[in-house]
Amino acid sequence: MLSESLEFHPERDAGLFAAVPAAPAVFLLRGEDPQSEPYVSKTTNLKRRLERLLAPPEERSRRLNLRDRVRHIEYTLTGSDFESGLRLYRALRTLFPKTYRDKLRLRLAPLVKFNLDNPYPRAYVTQRISSLRGKSVYYGPFPTRVAAEKFLNDALDLFKMRRCDFDLHPDPAFPGCIYSEMKMCLAPCFKGCSDEEYRVEVGRVRAFLDTGGQSLVRELAEQREQASASLEFEQAAGLHARLEKISAAARLPEVVRRLDVLAGVVVQPSAEKDSVALFRFQSGLLAAPLNFPVPPAEGKPQSMESRLQEALEPRGAAAPALRASAAELMEHLAILKRWYYRSAKLGEIFFADERGELPLRRLVRGVSRVFRGEKAEVDSTSSAAREYWLARTREPETAPPEE
Repeated sequence: MLSESLEFHPERDAGLFAAVPAAPAVFLLRGEDPQSEPYVSKTTNLKRRLERLLAPPEERSRRLNLRDRVRHIEYTLTGSDFESGLRLYRALRTLFPKTYRDKLRLRLAPLVKFNLDNPYPRAYVTQRISSLRGKSVYYGPFPTRVAAEKFLNDALDLFKMRRCDFDLHPDPAFPGCIYSEMKMCLAPCFKGCSDEEYRVEVGRVRAFLDTGGQSLVRELAEQREQASASLEFEQAAGLHARLEKISAAARLPEVVRRLDVLAGVVVQPSAEKDSVALFRFQSGLLAAPLNFPVPPAEGKPQSMESRLQEALEPRGAAAPALRASAAELMEHLAILKRWYYRSAKLGEIFFADERGELPLRRLVRGVSRVFRGEKAEVDSTSSAAREYWLARTREPETAPPEE
């Protein structure tokens, strides 16, 4: 499970402590019985952490001490807290299949679900992916449920798709709801529209979500230009005001996308010398880290851009399994969300475009910055959007304790 393994003998602890590196790691401690429950954690300094857990206990100390219980040690060195969190998740998921989420304090990411399996589709916020095989699509991850609901409510104000959670059986005798009375819904519940009209509106909403609001921006911008050309300045001013409202509603962090196209790479420091760690993700699923040597190998003159392109091909990046369960996808999104929405984080993230292609030139510069320990390049647009949504949450983000 972990790359390194050691035997622990209390009478020879000094040699073990001298041999263990003082570096970040995920580690496992186990007793004589291979079936006994292990102690698994992560740390920023493996040597210091093992000394605290396995050195002779101090008199009257209440600190946890496992000296008399541990006989086997396993560990894997890591280059960043992001890598430690991902490796710890995988270890705990294997060892504690019923309780690993609680041990990790893993808070699932809020998503917007567009339920297309319903004959009268609607969108709503959820923290659960029910199935990966249906027609429904998901958008996220959002920092909090409050932020997701704020975005969805603002977006739906621009359309007339239903918001109710009824199982509709359209009946002209049905009284409708407040949204139909306010002309904010086409009211399929009492046949206020034809099924085709409702399908068209659903298509407009989906296009809005898929394009981050740009479909509606283009539609209204064209109408505004036509109104201006026809000297209908009052109508043009109204369309301009609506465009500003749409821009505010569509202001999203870069990570919020339709999940099936959420792809890219996270760049982190590596535990390997002269390398960075690349974490490819596809459809929201994180792959195992790939150590990428920044200086090229001797005798192989090749640009970093071409080396990155070659390394990040599916065979080189150990792409995530496409048949992962919905639960596993939610957990990977939770790990990505936890890191992405931190106010200060180590490493950088780069997203693939709608064709699945990575921004290789920007990625080259990002790899160089992470390797040299420099600050990330600030994208003012995505940074402003991220801060905009973080300001709307009051839900504290917690992570597993470490030393």
